[in-house]
Amino acid sequence: MSKPPTSAFRLRPLTKSDLEIITYWFQDVEDLARFDRKSRIPLNQCQMEEHWSNIVGTPIDHSTCWFMIESDSGEALGAIGLEAISQINRDAVVALFIDKSIRRCGVGIRALCLVLDFAFRQLGLNRVTSYYRADNHNSRDLVSRVGCQVEGKMREAWFANGQFHDMVAVGILQEEWRVKRQELTHELGSETIITIGPDASAAWSWPPQCAERE
Repeated sequence: MSKPPTSAFRLRPLTKSDLEIITYWFQDVEDLARFDRKSRIPLNQCQMEEHWSNIVGTPIDHSTCWFMIESDSGEALGAIGLEAISQINRDAVVALFIDKSIRRCGVGIRALCLVLDFAFRQLGLNRVTSYYRADNHNSRDLVSRVGCQVEGKMREAWFANGQFHDMVAVGILQEEWRVKRQELTHELGSETIITIGPDASAAWSWPPQCAERE
């Protein structure tokens, strides 16, 4: 039997009120340019609400799905989402942002694993794509660890800090995730656990808290 977790986190649907902390995060111009290829200008909250209107507004087109990452006490620590969800091609693009205070502490990889589970098991997708700036080694290491394969490089496609950077495209298929999932289930310890929703669920936690870990 595993020891009780010392750190508990959860994913919940992103809401309009979350845009206040996202606006604060994105005031860091250098950080913004590291994670977002399209955004360069910090937005105020009204602009952010318009920018994220397809996610926090009334219309629902099922092409995006974003979660806030928060501690057990409710502190917002990051956001992760699926963009460009296609039920025809059964694919999507995953994006992740973690607050600087908690990077490389095991929260990002568990959140990513949980969203991959959600994409393949709940949405029935067949592949998930991601992109990162070539010099962003944190993102490179993260997507590599969950099993994403480098599928191409777009030369000088990302302008930041006064220079052009290459953009790397990676992807993972459902069958590849199924294999990697088993490895990570035993590799990642239960000292840090992330679940979906307010009530911890054995079926929707990472690492999985069920018989598959035994």
